[in-house]
Amino acid sequence: MLDSSLAFFKPITLSELNGVSLMKRVDTKFILHKKHLVEILTSLQNDFQILEIDQKRLMEYQSLYFDTAEKQFYFQHHNGIANRCKIRMRCYIDSNLTFLEIKQKDPQGNTVKSRIKIPEIKNELFGDEKLFVQGKLKQEIDLIPSISNGFNRFTLISNERKERVTFDLNLTFNNQIFNDNLVIVELKQAIFKRNSPLVLALKNKQLYPYKISKYCLGIALHNPEIKQNLFKHKFLTINKVTH
Repeated sequence: MLDSSLAFFKPITLSELNGVSLMKRVDTKFILHKKHLVEILTSLQNDFQILEIDQKRLMEYQSLYFDTAEKQFYFQHHNGIANRCKIRMRCYIDSNLTFLEIKQKDPQGNTVKSRIKIPEIKNELFGDEKLFVQGKLKQEIDLIPSISNGFNRFTLISNERKERVTFDLNLTFNNQIFNDNLVIVELKQAIFKRNSPLVLALKNKQLYPYKISKYCLGIALHNPEIKQNLFKHKFLTINKVTH
């Protein structure tokens, strides 16, 4: 059913997608049960195109996140610090591309994404990679692998607006399935606009923006001893939505 729904969208190439890359943007996330996907996608077919690579529309992603030994980036998020970041190596398997990526959030809620191309995912930062991180964070910092994740994603690009939407399914942490029914939707816009066709389609299903971090979910899930007061209710909400 999902494949047939994706087939109705007009395809867009990776080079065309780079024109709406939105490296500085406002991210708005939603969570939903995968049973709602077909109906939601049907309502969006006239407003969006879909990223297609080598005739594939549902792509595979693998990421390895880095943090300090004290989980500095995790606790920045947990403690509600406005200026925070995440660092990862991500392999876009279907594009045959791998990047070292830094996502930084400012007090206004904007996300700034920076990245450099690397040959492959590995367990340590070297040379130019260390300099890249140091330059963006304005400090030297010792980083170690913290958790890996994987998922399948398809990406929609607006026909008329500077916005795109990603739908993430089949999320794993350290190669273990997290929740078979969970879909994480992320709307990426230059400025958040509630009249986006996606926002309206989800609102019709009584689905509203929900703050969630795949990285923090994975750390909390695989480190039960760590402080995670902020995230306990998120696991409950995910279970309720995907029941």
